[in-house]
Amino acid sequence: MKNETRCRKQTGRSLTSKVAAGIIGLLLAGTASSAQTFSNAFRPFTGVPRHYVCYQTTDSIQIDGNITEGAWEKAPWSEDFKDIEGDAKPAPRLRTRVKMLWDNQYLYIAASLEEPHVWGTLLNHDTIIFQDNDFEVFIDPDGNTHQYYEIEINALNTVMDLFMVKPYRNGGLAMLNWDTKGIRTAVHVNGTVNNPSDTDKEWTVEIAIPYSALSFFDRTLRPSNNMLWRINFSRVEWDTDIKNGAYVKQRKPENNWVWSPQNIINMHAPERWGYLLFTTQAHTDFQLPAAEEAKPYLWKVYWAQQQYRQAHGRYASNLAMLQIPEKQQSSKGQTYTLHLEATSSQFNANITGADFTGTIYIDQEGKVYHNRK
Repeated sequence: MKNETRCRKQTGRSLTSKVAAGIIGLLLAGTASSAQTFSNAFRPFTGVPRHYVCYQTTDSIQIDGNITEGAWEKAPWSEDFKDIEGDAKPAPRLRTRVKMLWDNQYLYIAASLEEPHVWGTLLNHDTIIFQDNDFEVFIDPDGNTHQYYEIEINALNTVMDLFMVKPYRNGGLAMLNWDTKGIRTAVHVNGTVNNPSDTDKEWTVEIAIPYSALSFFDRTLRPSNNMLWRINFSRVEWDTDIKNGAYVKQRKPENNWVWSPQNIINMHAPERWGYLLFTTQAHTDFQLPAAEEAKPYLWKVYWAQQQYRQAHGRYASNLAMLQIPEKQQSSKGQTYTLHLEATSSQFNANITGADFTGTIYIDQEGKVYHNRK
């Protein structure tokens, strides 16, 4: 394409910008696709995901958008958001931060979005909210990159929520008919909405997500002490002009600012999201589990397999064909062992190591699972 960057801006972030109507039409019609589009979305992540230690609370939290009550005062702020591509791009001009708490029923999220001109237009649930400035939440509770959730909210407290069986890169489609049942949301504006004649300070978002809404069939997703989820947050910010007393979006791609940089313009690569550690203990330090240290080696195999199939029309049947050694030495001196089984259209790679129990697997759709036996 003539302008690859613009194309990725429009389709890579969530594959819903210019193509949103078509995708949604397909999913509402019940049409599914198994096609995979080879792109940088398959590229292995070389960055370091951020992490947040989420403390359990026994305080009552009123969801009103005002995040100054006592419970929130005890929760630390996250780092400021960066551009979705990380340090390769300039720092966002407006500050965005989040903080989180949890109890036996809800994951609580608070966000502060600095904004001199707060505006919004969309009022109906499940409209494409990021056509306004918005705040977005992405949650993958078991960290396998499949069966994850997205929630978007604008300054008018309008919500769009969806469930992904698998990422778009693997033929997944957004299930917009899924709703976060029992979710509570509120927005507080420090200023006025849709009034270009004044200068606002910020808008704050408060969300309570019930664990029951994130459960399917026999999946129990209630967190416990030391449990690790994958999570990320995105802020879409459109550049606007003021014309005839109204905000008008400029004719250029939106800004994408995120908590944990993706290093590609695509939020739907869950292996790049940050880590959310639930704890019942005060002053908990985060330590990345050894199994997480091993997973990037599987993603190297995954990327190499996608490249091989693009070139040869089939997957490689062994590691040697991918020029990947079976033995991998980590920067910490740990030795890992890779294995690969494949047919022309499917593959399954796994990794073992002395510093974690069991075996970790990845398949041709990028689904990761850990057999701890």
